[in-house]
Amino acid sequence: MKLFTKSKTEEDKLIEGCIAGKRDMQRLLYDLYSKKMMVICLRYAPTTFEAEDIMQDAFVKVFNNIQTFKKDCPLEFWIRRIMINTALKHLRSKQLLTVSHEADEVVNLSADVNLSGYTMDELLTMIQSLAPRYRMVFNLYAIEGYNHKEIGEMLDISEGTSKSQYSRARAILQSMLLGQEKN
Repeated sequence: MKLFTKSKTEEDKLIEGCIAGKRDMQRLLYDLYSKKMMVICLRYAPTTFEAEDIMQDAFVKVFNNIQTFKKDCPLEFWIRRIMINTALKHLRSKQLLTVSHEADEVVNLSADVNLSGYTMDELLTMIQSLAPRYRMVFNLYAIEGYNHKEIGEMLDISEGTSKSQYSRARAILQSMLLGQEKN
């Protein structure tokens, strides 16, 4: 028996199977997206253990709410959004997203640093070492593509604070990269 028919897309069948509570379809959805989603969770969580917890919590939300998926965007985008919101909620609950009391400053950055000598794990470690608020703003802006107004709304900060924290995160990362220049 074929898993998918020609009359419906594979994604539609996968969604329908998950809505029906079919464990094999839920497992398939998890297997299809878990590696990509773990990378997202690792960017937000301070430890791998917490990233795993966030991802598991988020997948529970995906399976509990998949019937609300309106198909107005790709399924992966919808799942990604749940991962990000779950990570932010997790960090808020641990009070890791408190507002920084540093003065809002715009950091003047020099030319871009060459990243070609670094592995993804090395870059991820540097991002994870940022203070939680800087890490969140950096991830949301530089990697996820949200604008500063959206980030401000998500994190309950001003647009200016988002800009300054992103600028500060970039400066810190740049300093780390320059301090670790590879020969």
